[in-house]
Amino acid sequence: MARVLVPLAPGCEELEAVTVLDLLRRAGIEVVAAGLEEGLVRCSRGTVLMPDTTLDEVIEQRFDMIVLPGGLPGADHLNDDPRIQQLLRRMAEEGVYTAAICAAPKVLANAGLLDGRKATSYPGVLEAAEQPSIQVLDRPVVHDGNVITSRGPGTAMDFALELIESLEGKDKRDEVEKALVRP
Repeated sequence: MARVLVPLAPGCEELEAVTVLDLLRRAGIEVVAAGLEEGLVRCSRGTVLMPDTTLDEVIEQRFDMIVLPGGLPGADHLNDDPRIQQLLRRMAEEGVYTAAICAAPKVLANAGLLDGRKATSYPGVLEAAEQPSIQVLDRPVVHDGNVITSRGPGTAMDFALELIESLEGKDKRDEVEKALVRP
């Protein structure tokens, strides 16, 4: 069974975090929501999430994917956390999937994981002029190698379904998507 780490930072975008957690769990994937610190996480719109554990408790464990929810100031907290930067680099070296949505692709960029890759983000987050080695695309989801990025809250379902397909295959994605009754 695939294992996925979803770090939850104060100010994260709750729609993105909950959509990823929910859909991956519907697919039978083990998902660990880890707060950057002890306690509840207040999201960007005031929703409060209860992480399964803390990042420190699971940072040395093996995962098949890490998914960074966006939102502000959540993405800034992820970006400024040296544990996240170190974890991203280590996971990339191990060939593990790294994924980010909305404002969080900048965390991947700052870790050097988007160099020479195609990616997307919330408009303005990855400006081509500021990130000349990144080919920024205006698409809901961009999958380049072991890196998956997405635009924002409105693309969260497409993003989560792409994550499922990457880990468990198209049949599992189709099964989960069918049960969602998407148009």
